[in-house]
Amino acid sequence: MQDKILKVGLLGLGNMGRNHLRVLSMLKGFELAFVADANAERAAKAGLAHGIPGVADPTPLLPDVDAVVICTPTVTHADYIRLAAAHVPNIFVEKPLAATLQEAQDIAVFAREQGLNVQVGFIERFNPAVQALKTVLERTQRVISVDFTRANKVSARITDVDVVTDLMIHDIDLALYLNGPARSVAAHGFAHGRMIDFASALITHQNGQFSRIQASRVTDKKIRQIEVTCVDMFIDCDLLRKEILINRQAEAEESESLPYVISAIQEAVTVPPQEALLTELQAFMASCHQPGGSQVPGVDAGVDAMRICAQIHAAVQA
Repeated sequence: MQDKILKVGLLGLGNMGRNHLRVLSMLKGFELAFVADANAERAAKAGLAHGIPGVADPTPLLPDVDAVVICTPTVTHADYIRLAAAHVPNIFVEKPLAATLQEAQDIAVFAREQGLNVQVGFIERFNPAVQALKTVLERTQRVISVDFTRANKVSARITDVDVVTDLMIHDIDLALYLNGPARSVAAHGFAHGRMIDFASALITHQNGQFSRIQASRVTDKKIRQIEVTCVDMFIDCDLLRKEILINRQAEAEESESLPYVISAIQEAVTVPPQEALLTELQAFMASCHQPGGSQVPGVDAGVDAMRICAQIHAAVQA
């Protein structure tokens, strides 16, 4: 039997909210029921364009939907999750799960008590380059260290989170996703006023592997890079261009002019052209039909990432 069409409401029409609006409006299996935004004019305009209600207060419309997507400012995430939970069992919330570690932990407890199906918007897990990289890492002899670099000029729209909870948190989640739970965290950084604009962290994982993460909102250059040092290869992964290059070291060979020569073998990994947000929302849809049946980042992943963010904040501010 074909899965039923799910009615979904969208909360928040900022930059990320508009991206969700675009994908949700064309995604088969979801029926966009309403859009909501604190800016009533913006909500009404978006609603009119899609032939659905556009409101400032979503509360009266929540009983009529099967799922909600929350793309509101970070400081409102916890309140909107609690509001939606009174009527809706399936909740997608953009990262971070909440504004603070304590809030995130409280929401995780609340979600379990209420039996909610919550997905946190760690979109990079659904980047096709990350998926291809994960497959490569599962076949390597041993991963030693994974280096993550992420840089982007600070946007005027970001006023409630610093570089750690805005940018670095993506790679914190990827580090845990690829290397497993953390054992210890060390960090340093640069703060402009109360906002951290540059941070560098070293995570030592329980399996003995390392993740080195650097995030910056100081530079204009946009970087999304992962480099992996393995016993048998070095992997260069560009998340923007969705390119993966593997450098394998060949066996030493004898040469007439030298005692031996080591030749490197480079190969490119084919990455399918998929939009990460589309794949992410398809995963959310699958989890709505079968909660717990698909591997999506839930409240535990949201708390784990926030816990490391809190450790990095403490180290930098100290």
